[in-house]
Amino acid sequence: MQTLGKPQIGIGLVGSGFMGRCHANAFRAVSGLFDIPFEPKLRILADATDDLARDGAQALGFERFTADWQELVNDPEVGIVAITAPNVLHAPIALTAIAAGKTVYCEKPLSTTAALALEMTEAAEATGVTTMVGFNFLRNPMIRLAREIITSGEIGEITGVRGRHAENYMASPEAPHSFRTDPTGGGALADIGSHITSMLRYLVGPIAEVQADCRTIFPTRPVAPGSTERAPVKVDDMTHALLRFENGAGGSIEANWAATARTMDLSWEITGTLGALAFSQEAMNELRLWSGMPGRNGFTRVEAGPAHPPYDAFCPAPGHHLGFNDLKVIEVAELLTAHAGVRNPGPDFREAYEVQRCIEAMQESARSGSWVAL
Repeated sequence: MQTLGKPQIGIGLVGSGFMGRCHANAFRAVSGLFDIPFEPKLRILADATDDLARDGAQALGFERFTADWQELVNDPEVGIVAITAPNVLHAPIALTAIAAGKTVYCEKPLSTTAALALEMTEAAEATGVTTMVGFNFLRNPMIRLAREIITSGEIGEITGVRGRHAENYMASPEAPHSFRTDPTGGGALADIGSHITSMLRYLVGPIAEVQADCRTIFPTRPVAPGSTERAPVKVDDMTHALLRFENGAGGSIEANWAATARTMDLSWEITGTLGALAFSQEAMNELRLWSGMPGRNGFTRVEAGPAHPPYDAFCPAPGHHLGFNDLKVIEVAELLTAHAGVRNPGPDFREAYEVQRCIEAMQESARSGSWVAL
């Protein structure tokens, strides 16, 4: 009898909430969809308490659990540390994992400050460990197609950029405080503005200068779900920023987690001298292209299909559509390939640090009321 097998790589996951479940699902699914160099094994899950860790490990298929993330990081069976804990814990967990020589897979934002993000980046680069940050919306085949169109010159020189990430999960003044509304959480700009910032950097290039207006819509929120006690909000609910890119393009972004009626409006429109592109995550399986050809005015809908890798890894037929969790599976496939020493497509810690620099520049601009150079 012949057997097939690949080397195993142990996964340690810190956090079993929404993104923790997304990570676990991706690690379970990836080997059935991609030809990856390692077979991920869900070794150990850490969470804030023994009860949360035990329940999370059982639900997500991990062999063991702990309430001590340091135990997870130092476990000899763990080769990749995946961090989906609150933002304030990203730096201590990542730095400990880097010191232990582990590959680190961290959710965004990389840390609570650019200074800490730089410390994490330099530590990783000094030791040579593999890092990746979970800006998983970049894994969409339509986003990759858009980048190919832009870099090929098909729509000409980029002149204008408009980006938005708007959701409604904080649209009610009764939505309670959480790690997101803590100043270390960064507010809407850091929480979801980092996504549109990373995407525009990926598509258009580095941002040179910013001018921003950060606003708090609801001055107080309940301290806990259902509580009558309220506490002041010290972060933004909504930010608008003007951008100047290094390539000369101008643009703007909006980050808004109190956008009534919006569920996932991660969207952008990019204008060039020969054409234009438009996209929204709410219709994530299509890209809008305006070519400017005579007699063909108007945007053409380009639908995702097998011609747009790695869509074909999931389905051989067009029109069947990928979903949010599929983007994380693509990201995990690339993480495992990078762990094997093959090219790391990023975004790694260095790129996530650059995104954090942009966020902090916008926050500084909102305080000063002036343009801030990066």
